[in-house]
Amino acid sequence: MEDVRQRQLHQASEPVSNSEPLKTDSILIVGAGIFGLSTALELNKRGYTKSFYPSGFVLMADKNADSTYVMKSKATSEKLGDYRGDITDASNGLAAYFNPLGGWADAQSAVCFLAQECSQRGISFITGPRRRATSLRIRPRDKRVVGVNVAEGEPIFATQIILATGAWSGQLLPISHASSASGQFVGFIQLTPKEAESLRGMPVIMNFSTGVFVFPPYPGSNLLKVAHHRFGVANQVAVDNGSRLGSSPKLAENNAEAGYLPEDADRHLRDSLKQLVPQFGDRPWWRRRMCWYSDTPDGDFIAYFHPDLQGLFIATGGSANAFKFTLVLGRYIADCFENKASDECRNKCRLKAPDGKVGMPKQGDRSRGGQPWRLLLPHEQAKL
Repeated sequence: MEDVRQRQLHQASEPVSNSEPLKTDSILIVGAGIFGLSTALELNKRGYTKSFYPSGFVLMADKNADSTYVMKSKATSEKLGDYRGDITDASNGLAAYFNPLGGWADAQSAVCFLAQECSQRGISFITGPRRRATSLRIRPRDKRVVGVNVAEGEPIFATQIILATGAWSGQLLPISHASSASGQFVGFIQLTPKEAESLRGMPVIMNFSTGVFVFPPYPGSNLLKVAHHRFGVANQVAVDNGSRLGSSPKLAENNAEAGYLPEDADRHLRDSLKQLVPQFGDRPWWRRRMCWYSDTPDGDFIAYFHPDLQGLFIATGGSANAFKFTLVLGRYIADCFENKASDECRNKCRLKAPDGKVGMPKQGDRSRGGQPWRLLLPHEQAKL
């Protein structure tokens, strides 16, 4: 162990330029979500598949107020040849279209598959309290990141650090101007096998005007999932010994365990459930939780070396879209890491500098509807 420790310290002390990562560098990827796993797999040896259910997809919106995005989406489907007619509901004033080639993907099984592939290729995982990075280890003389401090045990050192920490990134680095965490609301309804069977043929349905969508019952568990895709809520936490504030999920605990949603969020999900799947609109929640996005103002991902800290590469800013790019995301991140990406790609994925504006207006791909962004109140934050 001592030889390994000395080798880590030696490697961490070598002055390697951000522009020239070496194949022999030790690489520490902080974060094991889609960004981290796909990057690890691609850097190790690039490729893979995922679990997809072609249930079809219905997108609807209020006819007069919010149908622009729906109509643009419909036009794209027509161009691709996978569009099948208007669906209108005159009584409720809704405009909608159905894409039979749409559906949903099983994120859990895809992430597990990625992790298994990484493990089989010899990529090491650090679990337990030592997996939780609490701060960056920065060498003062040249502002080089040489590792991370962790919740328990000695720091973990490496020559190159890739920060793929999603919504938690703001706790490790002051980048709230470029990527900030937003909480989205999710509820689950437990159905009986017979009830689930009655919905087996349903498509994914989303009301753009409310921002709420519902999935068909999950095979095997018969859970009906209702979720919100909008600008979300912010949770203000103090970081860097209280020297700055940022939006982030809790660092030390399971963020799904509390099962708390603000009252207005619960009411909004419930009302939308009654609209989309009315026969189960009054069924009690089996479980509720907050899902955390890592949002960027324009919806572009970040895959860029930090301009001031040597040895630190940032891969984050999924903006609720990263999972759709699982098959290719690692390739683009690895190309940016190795400085092989095109100028266009590098410019799109750059870590943008602060512009002095207060807050972070998010436009993204303009696929978000429903309630506007807001900061959770102190009593709401205390219940997360």
